[in-house]
This record gives sequence, C-alpha cells and structure tokens, in this order.
Amino acid sequence: MGEFLAKRVVHHFVQTYDAPPEKVFPLLSPVREADWVPGWHYRMIYSESGDAELGCVFATPNPDDTETTWIVTAYDPANYRIEFVWIDPGLVATQIEIALSPAPPGKSRAGVRYTYTALSEPGNGVLERYTRTWFERKMRGWERSLNHYLHTGQMIASTGWQ
Repeated sequence: MGEFLAKRVVHHFVQTYDAPPEKVFPLLSPVREADWVPGWHYRMIYSESGDAELGCVFATPNPDDTETTWIVTAYDPANYRIEFVWIDPGLVATQIEIALSPAPPGKSRAGVRYTYTALSEPGNGVLERYTRTWFERKMRGWERSLNHYLHTGQMIASTGWQ
C-alpha cells in the first residue's frame, strides 16, 4: 500500500455586508443560517446555549446519507470572530475562519478563509474541484444571500452557491 500524500487548498475572500458587524455576527450560526441560506439543514448535537458557542457541535446532511460534522473552534462575539471545523468523513477536513469589521457607512467587511485538507486519495480528487473560480462564486453567492436577508428579512430563492 502506497503512502497517502494529502493535498491542501486555501482560499481567502473579503465580503461586504449591508449592516454593521453587531447585526451580521449573530447570523453566522447553525441556527440562524436557516433564516438566510437556501437549503440549509442542520442537526444540533451539542450546545449549552442552543446556538453557536465555543465547542458547539452540529451536523449537516450529505446527498449520500452521510453527515458532515461541524465544531465551533473559536467564538469571539466581542470581536466578531468565529471559526468552524467541518469533517466530511474519509474525504475532507475544513477550517473556516470568519472575521467581521466595521465598514462605513454602517456596513461590515468579512474576511473569510477556508483551508481544505484531503483525508484520502478520493479526498484529493474532491479538492481538485475547489478552484479559485468555484470559491469566488460560492463567496459571492453567500454575500448576495446574506445581503438579501438583511434588506428584506426573507431568504433569497436561490443563488447556486452551495
């Protein structure tokens, strides 16, 4: 059996939201994403508060009937920073870092960084699809979805970003 050599893909993107960080930050949680992310479904596994917090664990369904497990690995509402790790069993482990900052007038900037690491040869194949073009489309769709919610209080019909 040959030695597995994991691939890693890192992408960073800056989004702009049409609301200040104190209004945007609470929406970056498994519970509140159900308000603005089309098709978002989750199963809470552990949370003392019932929402995002350090050590919160939840799962999202995959098309093949497996689940991706998520853990909140950093949670700093005072500085508008949250980090997640998700594991797609046997394929990919991903770290997501989100840091909000004020942007005039009354807006937010979000620095979003994804670090994808393959867990297997099939995972290396998955990472080949995680191109810069794919990532930018995903980030623009996410930005569009959240801004739509901020403006209307309603979920956008679809953005094709997931």
